[in-house]
Amino acid sequence: MSSILIAVLVFGSTFGGGMLGNLLGARLPAHHRDEGSKEVLKLVMGLVATVAALVLSLLISSAKSSYDTQKAEVQQLGIHLLQLDRILARFGPDATEPRNQLRRIVLADIVRTWPGDGVRADTYDPLLAQREGEELFHRIANLSPKTDAQRLDQSRALQLLVGLWETHRLLDEQAGEDLSWPFLTILVFWLVVLFVGFGLFARLNATVVAALLVGALSVAGAVFLIIEMNRPYRGVMRISSAPIRNALTLMGQ
Repeated sequence: MSSILIAVLVFGSTFGGGMLGNLLGARLPAHHRDEGSKEVLKLVMGLVATVAALVLSLLISSAKSSYDTQKAEVQQLGIHLLQLDRILARFGPDATEPRNQLRRIVLADIVRTWPGDGVRADTYDPLLAQREGEELFHRIANLSPKTDAQRLDQSRALQLLVGLWETHRLLDEQAGEDLSWPFLTILVFWLVVLFVGFGLFARLNATVVAALLVGALSVAGAVFLIIEMNRPYRGVMRISSAPIRNALTLMGQ
C-alpha cells in the first residue's frame, strides 16, 4: 500500500477520532463530566500519549538509521565497483570480457533496483544473477597474472567481488523488509484513542478544530516518514542510484 495513502488514512482516523470524541462528549451524562472523571481521563491520556510518543520516536530513529546505512552502502558499492574495474583494466586485453560482464551485471542491477519507465522489477531472476556472479568470479580467478603486482591485483579483485556480492545480498534483504503491519495498526489505534480523548471534553470551535487538524497532520506525517524510510528503493524518499550510475559511466574508460 502506498505510504501516501497510509498517511491519509492515519490523518483521517486521528482527526475523525477527535471529532467523534467531541460529539460523544456533548452527549455524556453530567455525572460523567465531573472533575474526577476528567482527572482519570487526563491520567490515562498522559499514559497513552507517552507510549505513543515513545514508539513514534523510536520508529523514526530506527528508520532513519536504517535509511542512512543503506544509502552509505550504495555509495560504497559504487566506489568498490569502480575500484574493481580499474584493477581489471591493469590486466589489459585479457580482462576485457570480465569487465564487460561486470558492466552487464551492474546495468541489470540498476534496472532491477531502480526500474525505469516500462521496466518491471519482478523480471529479476536471483538464480541467474548468482550464476552471472559466479561466472565472473571464475573468469577473474582464471586470469594469468604475469607480475607480482598483477597477482596482488587479482587477489584484491576477488576480495572486492566477494565483498560486492555480500553487500548486494545485504541490500536485497534490507530492501525486502517492511514495517510490521500489526505493529503499525496498534500504534494507529493508540493515536486514535488519544485524539478521541482530546476531543471528549473540548468545546467545538475553530481553535479546537485547528489544533486537532495540526495534530492529525503531524502524526500522519510521522507515519509517512517511517514508512518511506523503510522503503528506501521506492516511493518519494528513495535512495538515489547516482553513485552506481556514475561508477557505470566511468567503467570501461
